[in-house]
Formats: sequence, structure tokens, C-alpha cells
Amino acid sequence: MDMRKEIIINSTNEDTRIALLENGKLVELFVERPDKERMVGDIYKGRVRKVVKGMQAAFIDIGFEQDAFLHFSDMGSNVNQLFADIEEEELDNGNGRVKNNVEPQDLLRDGQEIVVQIIKEPISSKGPRVTTELTLPGRFLVLVPNQHRIGISRKIASRQERRRLRQIVRKFLPKNFGLIVRTVSEGKDEALLKQDLQKLLQEWNRIQTKIRTTKPPMLLFQDLGMASSVIRDLFTSDVERVVVDSRKMHREIVKYLKEVGSELVNRVEYFKSRKPIFDVFNIEEEIQKSLQKKVTMPNGSYLFIEHTEALTVVDVNSGRYFGKKDHERNSLKINLEASREIARQLRLRDVGGLIVIDFIDMEQEENKQKVLNELQKEFSRDRAITKLGGMSRFGLVEMTRQRIRPSLVFNVNEPCPNCDGSGLVPTKGTILANIERAIRRYVATRLDRRIILKIHPDMLEYLDNKRFGRRFRLMWKYWVKIIPEVDENLRPHEFRLLVKRTREDVTEQFTS
Repeated sequence: MDMRKEIIINSTNEDTRIALLENGKLVELFVERPDKERMVGDIYKGRVRKVVKGMQAAFIDIGFEQDAFLHFSDMGSNVNQLFADIEEEELDNGNGRVKNNVEPQDLLRDGQEIVVQIIKEPISSKGPRVTTELTLPGRFLVLVPNQHRIGISRKIASRQERRRLRQIVRKFLPKNFGLIVRTVSEGKDEALLKQDLQKLLQEWNRIQTKIRTTKPPMLLFQDLGMASSVIRDLFTSDVERVVVDSRKMHREIVKYLKEVGSELVNRVEYFKSRKPIFDVFNIEEEIQKSLQKKVTMPNGSYLFIEHTEALTVVDVNSGRYFGKKDHERNSLKINLEASREIARQLRLRDVGGLIVIDFIDMEQEENKQKVLNELQKEFSRDRAITKLGGMSRFGLVEMTRQRIRPSLVFNVNEPCPNCDGSGLVPTKGTILANIERAIRRYVATRLDRRIILKIHPDMLEYLDNKRFGRRFRLMWKYWVKIIPEVDENLRPHEFRLLVKRTREDVTEQFTS
């Protein structure tokens, strides 16, 4: 069955949302807001803050709150931009390659200026990850300064076409540059590719001028905004249409496609409707589902997707009990459907890092292999790099997925201020026990027996409930007068203890 691909774009004053549909189902969602612009691909002139050889990394100041993280493996062997404080004989014939006995980390000094490119967005408290191996993406080609190789996209299957493209590119490849030929170059003539290269070289010259004339930290090059970069990277000939609900964005996309000479310009449609575009294509509902932990499948089974700091756990549940006789067949059926939905959900939620999937137990090895094959097949459409392990005897599959930007759930939601993201808050009984402990410590060290207890409105009803008389029981037990005061600025589980006479806040002294 052929895969039907569509790109649907919804633009408002607050954000731009871009949905990629495969056979009418949402598989990827990109959200761009003015306060959270995409950073991957941006090039900065920075300064080495600290080289930490034990971590095999350096921290680079590029003007962000958190320093960027440069792992030595992301330095490669090309260090042409780091020549400033290196003796010429340390380099091999001055061609920018390091001799075998010089490690990349030996070329970094604290305080040194350096040019880096962001390869991963900052996530929670971590700064962005950067590389010194710069790339400039165009529509058909990617320019790689200070390299000498030609790469052809693996998605171009025809050997004849690969050979043709290699011969074309080799003809006009400038000295000290490498080129990667993108999938969309398939079938394109020499003039278009050459035109794309000229644009990239002009951009590189502008960047070099800035490198020479600016002081760090400084942004040298900003990649296209989300909508344009998605059009550049995802709008390939297998996409049937791009539907946009903003005239302004429609004009921008058409202009961009005309500039790069793309014949796909006729597939861009302006969508005019009173009903929101994401409602028409049933995308809004899918987005809401993708923010929930539980994902129900048509056969009644469901997935639970749980994020932790270290990994993401996916649990496959049958949803109903199957008799012993058909257990293996039913388990296989559920696991196969779950494999398809897991691949879609992980792409849609943009979950990265280590992922553990708990499938329903199966006895037969061939069935386990069928499930692994299905997972592999579904993830083959994923642009992020995925690696799958085997299935353990407990039905667990470990896998990793390339993390480039924060997961969708953190892009759309923020941690709850009441539970700090844990999803749990103390019960009212626990809060009262904490209050009692604080009062007990207070009366053991203070003479003044009158205290003000500041609490959230929800807690007052619990404390002063006439039937249970909780406050009076505390007062009799510790021989202390408790005067409750409502404070709506407190979180439901917070409280403050004040000395009545002076209104001195003594909470910190008596709470552990």
C-alpha cells in the first residue's frame, strides 16, 4: 500500500503548528513560538569556558543561560578554526587535519574563541549540544566547510542516479569543501544544483566575515524558521500536498519554493474555512491524545507511556483477559498492533533517549521476532535515528531514539506548580501530620503559646470541620492556641507558622 503524505500548517499570532500526516494519521508535530524558536542548525562564535577532560567535553559560552556542551566526539578531526594558538607543525601539511598524535581536546584552551553549531536543543537544565563540524543546508545540497568528501542521500536508491549526481557535484565542488546531496536532488539538472551551491557559498562567506570581525558570544548564522525548514526538509516529491491556513505563510512558502526552482509549488494550497484547519483534519483530537499517558487502540488494548528522568517506559496492556487456548495468538495480535502505535506515538511525541517497551508475554521465539520485525519496519519511516535491542525473556525491548529537541509534551505543557511535575501531592491527612510535627517542635522550644497558622482555603475546611474538630484536638493536645488564616497564594499542601505576638514567620525553623 502506498503511503499518502500531507503537511498541514496552522498559524496563529501565538504559534505555528505543522502536522505531518501519513494516510490521514498524525505522525509528527512541530510547534514554533516566538519565545521558543528552533535552534538546531544555528552557528555561534563562542568562548571555551572550561575544558573537562574527565568528561571528554568542553563547556562553551555562546550567550545562553546554560553553557553549550561540546563533546570531544563532536569535534571530529577537523580543527581549521582552532589554529589561533597551535603551532603549524602540529598540523599535517597545513590542510586542516590533525596528525595522529594530537588529540582534539589538546587543541582547546580555557578562554579560547571557537565557532560551533547547535545539534541538539537545550532540554530542562542542560544547555544545547554543539559541534565544531559545521554544515550549511540548502534545498538540494548541504555544504560542509573544510571537508573533502561527497555524500549522497541513502534514500536515492538508483545506482545510476547516484553516479550521475556524484559526477555533477564533483565538477563544481570547490576546494576545501565537502557536499552532501539531499534526497530532493533526485532527477534535478546541473544548473539547479549549481545555483543552490552558489547561494550556500555566499552564505559561508558572510559567516567567515562575521567570524573575523565579531566578538563572542555572537550568533553568526540562523537556520530557517520552523515552517520554512520543515518545507525544505520534509516537502519531498512523495508529499501530496501542503495545506496552509495563513495567507502570509502561504505566500512565504510559495516564494521560497519558486526561489529554489521547485516544481512542488503547485501542491501548496491556501485553506479557507470558518472551522479551524486542525479540526477539519482531526488533528486537534490526536494532539490531545498524544499528551495523555494512556493510548487506547481499536482492538480494546491500550498503551501506557510514562516519562522519567532516565528513560521512557511503554507498557502494553491487553485491556481484557484472554483464555489460555488463544493466549499466544491474541498476544501476538495485540503486540503487532501495539508496535505500529508505539512507533507513531514516539514520533509524534518526539520522545528521545532510552525507551523500554514491556510487551505482553509470548512463548514462541518466532512470534517475538515478528514483533521486533514490525517495530523495525515502522521505525524505518522515522527521520530520527533509532536502534533496537532484542526482546528479553520478560518481554522487554530496549531501544534508543535520537533526541534533537524537547519532547512534545514539554513543548506544549509545563510541570504542574502544585506537584512539581511528579503528578502527586500530599493528602490532607499528610499535610495535617506535617503541621502537627511543626507545632510539636514549636511548643518544645517556645514559651508563647499563641500561633497563627496560614493555610490554603481547601485546607481550612478540613482543619475546622465541626464533626472531626481537628484544630481543637491539636490545641488541647499541645496546650496551644491555633489561629487559622487563609492565604490563597499558598499551594494546597503548603502552610506557614507565625508567632501571634510578633507575626514572626518561624516555619523554616520547625519544618524538616
